Amino acid sequence: MSISDDGQTLPFFGEVPQYPIESVDNALKVLLLLGQRRSLRITEVSRYLGVATSTAHRVLAMLQYRGFVRQDAATRTYVPGPTLDRLAFGVLRRLDVRNLARPILERLAMDVQETIHLGRLEGSEVHFIDSVDSPRGLRVVGRVGQSLPAHCTSTGKALLAELSDEEILQLYPEERLPGLTRSSIATRTDLLVELERIRKQGYARNREEAEEGVTSIAVALHTARSPRVAINAAVPLSRMSDTILESLLGRLTAAAEELDHLLL
Repeated sequence: MSISDDGQTLPFFGEVPQYPIESVDNALKVLLLLGQRRSLRITEVSRYLGVATSTAHRVLAMLQYRGFVRQDAATRTYVPGPTLDRLAFGVLRRLDVRNLARPILERLAMDVQETIHLGRLEGSEVHFIDSVDSPRGLRVVGRVGQSLPAHCTSTGKALLAELSDEEILQLYPEERLPGLTRSSIATRTDLLVELERIRKQGYARNREEAEEGVTSIAVALHTARSPRVAINAAVPLSRMSDTILESLLGRLTAAAEELDHLLL
């Protein structure tokens, strides 16, 4: 291990290369720092690397060019970009998050007595990678293996809310959106409004937008090793109430935090 100029511990493995390339090393250091924080400012990167802010800006600009980072339009900070997400997805698939999540999903399903799904965002669709059915006779059937339009599901909307508006515009170039029911979000403008609401409240809801008679609530995971993954509870509309919603939200949040911790 070595220590950066701002006191951060820097990992290294093996001997120093015979011909080290400082610019490459600086870019890799920035990615390591991004793995420890949710966002970065140029001044933080400058201190971390021990370089001028102009040099830090050039490093970030190159990482942004290749999609490893993107700049948040509102805060001007740098956050993980689509290329980094794709690399993380590859690692995530090899780890098989389903094996880690399965005991949590089973326990959650028994606790809340409702069907629980684990979903992953893939482009503008959400793919349900696992589910545990409710033990009740009247229940929502699990959707494991299915892919649905992300904007029509609580899982998809929770994950879309993790993206910037710019990324949403890229995913949905057209104003009109295809729907699954009469209640599905029909326009990109309405979707952007809904996603902003989700960002503020910290969870997503679905009210018969994917299937009539079915409602659901979803919470996204947030660790660096669990990008674009969320947990949802699906409930027959006739059984949903404000009290049940509040109870489900608390348990879903706790389950998501537990799985986040396992993926650290």
